[in-house]
Amino acid sequence: MLIRHATLLDGRVADVRVAEVITQVAPTLSPRPDEVVVDAKMGALLPGLHDHHLHLRAAAASLESVIVGPRFAELITAAQPDRDGWIRAVGYHESVTGELDRVRLDALRPDVPLRVQHRSGAQWILNSLALSRIGCSDHPNGRILSTDPQLDGIRRREPDLAALSLRLAKYGVTGVTDATPDLNSGDIATLTSGLAQRVRCLSPGKKILYDDKLDLDALTHWVDARHAAGVPVALHCVTAAQLVVALAALRAAGTRPMDRIEHAAMVPDASLRDLAESGATVVTQPNFVIERGEQYLHGVPADEHPQLWRIASLMQAGIPVAGSTDAPFGALDPWAAMRAAVSRTINPAEQVDPLTALQMFLGFADRPGQLRQVAPGEPGDLCLLAVPPDAALHTLTSDTVTATVVGGQLMELR
Repeated sequence: MLIRHATLLDGRVADVRVAEVITQVAPTLSPRPDEVVVDAKMGALLPGLHDHHLHLRAAAASLESVIVGPRFAELITAAQPDRDGWIRAVGYHESVTGELDRVRLDALRPDVPLRVQHRSGAQWILNSLALSRIGCSDHPNGRILSTDPQLDGIRRREPDLAALSLRLAKYGVTGVTDATPDLNSGDIATLTSGLAQRVRCLSPGKKILYDDKLDLDALTHWVDARHAAGVPVALHCVTAAQLVVALAALRAAGTRPMDRIEHAAMVPDASLRDLAESGATVVTQPNFVIERGEQYLHGVPADEHPQLWRIASLMQAGIPVAGSTDAPFGALDPWAAMRAAVSRTINPAEQVDPLTALQMFLGFADRPGQLRQVAPGEPGDLCLLAVPPDAALHTLTSDTVTATVVGGQLMELR
């Protein structure tokens, strides 16, 4: 495939020949017989975006779910059952909708099994008919943790990964890292074959930390065992306490290249040095500063706001930082996450410039802090925009994506 008259991020105008890897970049290249030729018309040509932390199955399922918010009652009342006869709703948070239980859900929809996922992904709330379907008719309130075996009674149809792949392609995403813990080999095979994008899975190296179960010795042993097996670790940290314990475990077990801290939602000043010395890459989600802004303003003490979703200060401390969406717990659009990183109003000292925000999504799958380039030998994964780089950085919107290329193959965007 040959892309002609493309503007690279450094301002050069070039023709780019691409297969599984980029083979040539030059001011002018002549088309070969039967070669697919795309005229970039001076638009920006970037390495394809990589979302470094999301949940593929859940994200695919969310495309067929009711996304709730302030209009919760209206949306649930109007919702139609899916192919399995259920209503599945996602994105609920008590700060927006108020507390939910089976009684409140029954008042809205007693006629169809209904399950509503908390925005954190940690809990489901079921109405009475849904509870009956899974053999839990006597459940007191319908609130069930996502890890509870009682939910095994819900028939889980394989979600439409092809639809998710198309949506990602429209955003210019050519690769993703699935952060779902405890995937088996069959799960991984399904995910990697179901998407046109390149897929990397953190499992079995992903570990979610919980404040009420923080055990430094056990975590150190777990990290050491993963490292001994040649597996880098990814430690899920959303509180300051979780981060402190995670860094202590990495210090005790020793770090390895490609170790990661997921989220780093709260980073106290006192942890910056330890985080830098760990060598771990922080994979963060700047979109949450916008998507959950009201929750943070009212639920997080003002003196802790400087710890929230840090980016600029991490980079200034020499900590590698990569971007992601955490979809479906955050919005799937990486461009929205970039805009949030640039224009955040909560803790604005952590804002970064548009180029830096874009580059957070241009890292290698296994080395998120190392940038890919449009250069010979680099992966043949590209994102073509309708506008030159300056205009693209000014708007940071997926509306300008005109072509997405994975391994030299043009993806269908319709």
